[in-house]
Amino acid sequence: MAEQLLQKRDVKALKGRSKVSRIPIKIIPSTPKRKPSWIRAKVHSNPEVVRLKSLLRENNLHTVCEEAACPNLGECFTHGTATFLIMGNICTRRCPFCDIAHGRPNTLDENEPNHLAKTIAIMQLKHVVVTSVDRDDLRDGGSAHFTQCIAEIRKQSPDTTIEVLVPDFRGRMDIALENIAKSPPDIFNHNLESIPRLYKAIRPGSNYQWSLDLIKKFQNMHPTIPTKSGLMLGLGETLEEIQQVMQDLRDHGCQMLTLGQYLQPSRHHLAVERFVTPAEFDQLAVVAKQMGFEHVASGPMVRSSYHADLQAQGEHVS
Repeated sequence: MAEQLLQKRDVKALKGRSKVSRIPIKIIPSTPKRKPSWIRAKVHSNPEVVRLKSLLRENNLHTVCEEAACPNLGECFTHGTATFLIMGNICTRRCPFCDIAHGRPNTLDENEPNHLAKTIAIMQLKHVVVTSVDRDDLRDGGSAHFTQCIAEIRKQSPDTTIEVLVPDFRGRMDIALENIAKSPPDIFNHNLESIPRLYKAIRPGSNYQWSLDLIKKFQNMHPTIPTKSGLMLGLGETLEEIQQVMQDLRDHGCQMLTLGQYLQPSRHHLAVERFVTPAEFDQLAVVAKQMGFEHVASGPMVRSSYHADLQAQGEHVS
């Protein structure tokens, strides 16, 4: 039903089975596993959630909270926070863990930076996260649009701290980082998502070393701006492999880390191999701190942007 509604809105957009039909490693449809007791998302349908959704629609804005079916949507919206999804809600990649639609994106909305900044000002947010779909159709990967959004937010909300969660800008790293340098964020976030052994299955079109190099190059260009990355667990990796990725991130200058449990959005997405226990997340958090990460958020319900405002302030999140 969701796929049909999306296709009515834009016939080029694909979700579910249609989205993952052409990736290198085929997905065998499976019923999502029953979640353990420690994974429970609170359901919120109060007026504040409705108000924020209405405000977003009025300004033609999207949130990754909605588009990626984040389990923390109710909690975050109730507290008046959101991660904004710019450059549309159609991605040029077909990652089988992600619930965002694939297809040929629409042209960029030149009014989006102003609409985004105006909405943030109305919401009086102190910390915002701005992310995007992959835009491989654009020469600069959409980096100039990121810069315009950052600049407009600073203009309308000068006291708001800005975190960007960027795609890999594969094939466009130099021009992308040059653009972002014109109006840099307060935190630069790029998710590795998983271990290199699983990249072909999990992140088709992406490259593990490229993503590490993107983080390192930004850190070298802006040594005073924290860099951040996130991993999702439960897709067949070992804890030892996760620890190696954590070390790779530290070796490439990453200072902040998020670790969370992968949850299967539908039967046509990658299946959960196992549910990582809270004790294991706690263990990884200890190891991460020993490696030198300045801030770590590790827990089953943690997502890259979950309580990003608290992590930016240096508070522990689990």
